[in-house]
Amino acid sequence: MSTATELAASASLDFTLPQELTVIALCALTAFISHMALAVFNDGVRPFMLDFIQGRTTRTATTAVSFGLSAGFIFGLGAPMALSSGVLNPWLLFLPTDVLGLLSPKKWLAPILGGAWGAVVVFALGGANNLAHDLPVDFLTAMQQMSTPILFLFTLFPVLAITKQFGRKWGAISGVLELALVVMTMKLWPDMFAGALAMAVGVLMLIGLAVRRDLKQRAADRAAALENGTAADDGKSGEEAAEDPMASLFSASAARLRRYLPLFMLLGAGVCLLAQMRIFGGGEATSFLIAKGHISEAAQVDFYRVFGFIPLIATTALASGAYGIAGFTLVYPIGYLLPNPFLALVVGAAVFALEVLALSWIGRILGRLPSVRDSSEHLRSAISESLQLAILFGSLMAANAMGAGLGILIVGGLYLLNEAMGRPVVRMAAAPAAVIVGGILLNVLYWLDLFTPVKG
Repeated sequence: MSTATELAASASLDFTLPQELTVIALCALTAFISHMALAVFNDGVRPFMLDFIQGRTTRTATTAVSFGLSAGFIFGLGAPMALSSGVLNPWLLFLPTDVLGLLSPKKWLAPILGGAWGAVVVFALGGANNLAHDLPVDFLTAMQQMSTPILFLFTLFPVLAITKQFGRKWGAISGVLELALVVMTMKLWPDMFAGALAMAVGVLMLIGLAVRRDLKQRAADRAAALENGTAADDGKSGEEAAEDPMASLFSASAARLRRYLPLFMLLGAGVCLLAQMRIFGGGEATSFLIAKGHISEAAQVDFYRVFGFIPLIATTALASGAYGIAGFTLVYPIGYLLPNPFLALVVGAAVFALEVLALSWIGRILGRLPSVRDSSEHLRSAISESLQLAILFGSLMAANAMGAGLGILIVGGLYLLNEAMGRPVVRMAAAPAAVIVGGILLNVLYWLDLFTPVKG
């Protein structure tokens, strides 16, 4: 219960003027960049951007795709996470500006719409937060029960990834090792997030196993080539690459993004500045860590996530010509750790410049390391699976805190109904959305004198 009390004290969503202006300006910029089809935050939308860029589909159709893939995350995950943790997140800020930027018919209108959304977030969210806390059934405080399962179950994502890619033996070894490290951290360093060291070792173990497999395969290929009397060729010849339509597309996409390098540097500066202000978290676990003041652990968690997303973002950017709004997300952990906003602006711009300039090189490297590339896919899958369980379990804990058995019946019932209906709300967002709907319904029942709130 101390965790919920600690979070309750911090989940105020009250911002200073510089913080408000930063959020508004960054939302305006991201909407403008989305309008220009230079970058979007939603990884699922990026593959559709090539047809839009090349004029094979309309702005309206692309906007419909973006809204359909983003709405559940905005209202089912982004808003509930911000309200329960008191920390902003990319689903709440950048998914709406994806949609608003693509929706805007005029270039000048896009930043106005994006800035307006930023203003809604910084000015209206705090009021909604305060109003919800004054209700007889305070479902936002109850939602802070999600923090413990999210933080601790998220720790297991490297174990899941190792098991899927390298089998049960390595999965068991990594699981036992992570459990031992969590117990040791709790015993020796009680002020440190217990999963921090375990995640570090797990991710390093996954990368080490992947690199070892790739090096062994490369050595085997070279030996086979020598045995057959031919030279091992790690890649295509220059003439073959020139004739390869995918290589041509990748080259054109990289060149397109480099033309707008100053705009990307401005974007990197803005995202890094927002992270440095400690009012923003790049992920579910990160939001609660920042809310608790565990900044170095938050940086560590988001740094590990980078390994799962670099291959995805690099390949989709090269294939579509549209980059990620947060780039490779390296600016998140870097921003958390920087001591002042001026340094964040400079470093953020430099990081984005390096990322955009290195895209083609990264694509070539990933092509030569298939196991490392596969590891990123297993990491993303493991992160999603661990968070889905953690969010569902945490949402049921929140339901119990606000309404005991009746709360569990309503929230669990809404989640199961969403599953039975074919998931109109994406699974990751369904449980938090059910907590909010359930909290509102319990308040209605209280006003009808049909429910007595659970005593906290």
